[in-house]
Amino acid sequence: MRKFFLTLVVALLAWPSLMAEQRSELYGQRASLFDMLGTDSTDIVFLGNSLIHGGNWAELLGNPNVVNRGINGDTADGINDRLESVLRGRPAKIFLICGANDVSHDLEADSIATAVIGLADRITAESPSTKLYVMSLLPINNSFNRYRRLAGKEQVIRDTNTALESLCAARGLTWINLYPSFADADGNLRTDLTNDGLHLLGPGYAIWTEIVKPYVEE
Repeated sequence: MRKFFLTLVVALLAWPSLMAEQRSELYGQRASLFDMLGTDSTDIVFLGNSLIHGGNWAELLGNPNVVNRGINGDTADGINDRLESVLRGRPAKIFLICGANDVSHDLEADSIATAVIGLADRITAESPSTKLYVMSLLPINNSFNRYRRLAGKEQVIRDTNTALESLCAARGLTWINLYPSFADADGNLRTDLTNDGLHLLGPGYAIWTEIVKPYVEE
């Protein structure tokens, strides 16, 4: 019995490391692909986490110049580590969304906003010809009980958006506030747009497309 207990403890302690390794493998696969593909001056890049990863943006927007550079589970640090592969081609536009996974890592709103705006500052410094659009974090819905690390973090998301909007205004960056179009009367992600409280169903991507299409086409 004691041996079984010790084995169980070791397994439980190792579980987060195994999950991190799995995420790292996905990150490595996607980042390697994106590095090989690169970008060019006609590209319109959608850059971010699983919400970007999950969208077929070129098809949604009817524009073959739109490229997907999203990685499931990515954070501001992760995007920063692979940003060179996006910027070296001096793409025409970048649509950036980031922060939900940083929230799940228990960071405060100001820290998350600072990290995201750091990405924006790097983009504008290293590729000044690129038009940058910073998109807000989306609401979440914890009634699905799927993402425990996001439980009770609704206000952190709202505070991050408030801070980001202010930082974008100070820099003259285009801010796209997606949040209101996805939130119900209580500020949660609408249940008709998700099946897990975080990620989007098709109708959610349809709303997102309608919001960003004028910016893509301008």
